[in-house]
Amino acid sequence: MPAGAGLTLFRVGGIRIAVDFSWFFVLFLVILWLSGFYRSVLDVSTEAMAPYALAVISALLFFASILLHELGHAFVAVRKGIGIADITLWMFGGVARMQRDSDSPGTEFQIAIAGPLVTLAIVLATGGIGLALAGERDFWEAMRVEDGATIPAALAVVAWLTSINLLVLLFNLIPAYPLDGGRVARSIAWRITGDRSGATRFAAALGQGFAWLLIAVGLFLLIDGDPLGGIWLGVLGFVLYQSARAAQVQSEVASRISGVTVGDVMDREPVAIPEALSVSEALDDYFLRYRWPWFPVVDAAQRFRGLLKRGAADAVPEPRRDFATVRDVAEADAGGDFRVREDEPLESLLGNESLRRLGALMAVDAEGRLRGVITLDQVGRALRTALSRSD
Repeated sequence: MPAGAGLTLFRVGGIRIAVDFSWFFVLFLVILWLSGFYRSVLDVSTEAMAPYALAVISALLFFASILLHELGHAFVAVRKGIGIADITLWMFGGVARMQRDSDSPGTEFQIAIAGPLVTLAIVLATGGIGLALAGERDFWEAMRVEDGATIPAALAVVAWLTSINLLVLLFNLIPAYPLDGGRVARSIAWRITGDRSGATRFAAALGQGFAWLLIAVGLFLLIDGDPLGGIWLGVLGFVLYQSARAAQVQSEVASRISGVTVGDVMDREPVAIPEALSVSEALDDYFLRYRWPWFPVVDAAQRFRGLLKRGAADAVPEPRRDFATVRDVAEADAGGDFRVREDEPLESLLGNESLRRLGALMAVDAEGRLRGVITLDQVGRALRTALSRSD
C-alpha cells in the first residue's frame, strides 16, 4: 500500500490529500469502461462526446466517495487524539495513514466503522435520488448496470454510483484485515481477550485466508477466459496478503516486547527550552550549544507544549529575536502527535508515523509534564535486544 508518496492534491483540515501514480492508471480504465457502458445506454455513435463526459464525471464522483470514506476514518481518529499523516488514493481505493495505533478496542472499532458508515450514507443518498428520479422498479433495473439498457443519462450515473458504493461497502465489511471489517473483527477480539497482539494475529489470519481466496478466484477467472478480472483479483489478493502478513509480523514482534513501557527505554534527562525564553537566547544557549535541529518546549510547570525547530528560530528577523519568545514561534503539539505517555507499552510505537518522521517523541506523564525523550534508535535497540533474547 502507498506510504506517503504520490502527488499532493490539496489539504483538508491540515491533512494532506494525495494520489498515488497507480491511481491514474485505474482512473483511465474506469473511464474507458464507463464510456463504453454509457455509449450503449445512450445508444449513440463512437464519435459522440457525451459518453466520455459522463464517464469522467462518474469516475471523479466515485473517487470523491472513496475520499469521503477515508475522511470518515480520519475525522474519528483525530477526534480520538490520533493524528493523520495523509490520505492517499491509489489503484485499490484509499488509505488514511494514522500516526499511531489505536489505544483501546473501542477507539479501534469507532475508527474502523466510520468509513463504512460514510459509504452507507452515500449509498442511501444516491439511492434516494435515484428513487426520486425514476421510481423503485426503474431504479432497481438501472442499478443492474447492463449494456444495452435504455435509461436516461442522469439516472445511469446515479444508479452506477449507488451500485459501486454498495459494492465497496460490502467488500470493506468482510472480516479480513486490513479491510475495515477486519479491523472491526480485531477490535472485537481485542475487547473479548484484552490482548491487542493476539487480536491482531487473529484478524491478520482472516485477512490472509481471504487473500488466498481472492487469488484462487483470480486464477479461475484467468483460466475461464477473463484475464483482466483474473489478474485484477490476483493482484488485489496478493496486496491484501502482504498487508495482513506485515500486520502479523508486527504483532509477533510486539508480543516479544510485551511488558516493556516507554518509560523503560526513554532518556530521562531531556533538554527542553522554556517557552518564555527569547528566540535569541534559544539560538545562543541551545541550538549553537547542542547543534540539534529541534528542541521540546515546556511551560513553567514543565508541561510539554510543542517543538522549536532551528528553521523557525532562524526565520525570525534579527531585530525581533530579543523580543520574540519561543512560545511565539514554536510548533504547538495541538494534536498530540509529538508526544507519548511514559506508561504506554513500547509496542504502541511500532509503525508510529511521527516517530519515524521526527526521529523521537516526547514522553509525558498523566498531567502532560515532560519526563523524557524516546528516540527511534532507542526503540530499535529495545527490539533487537528482545528479539535476540527470544532466539
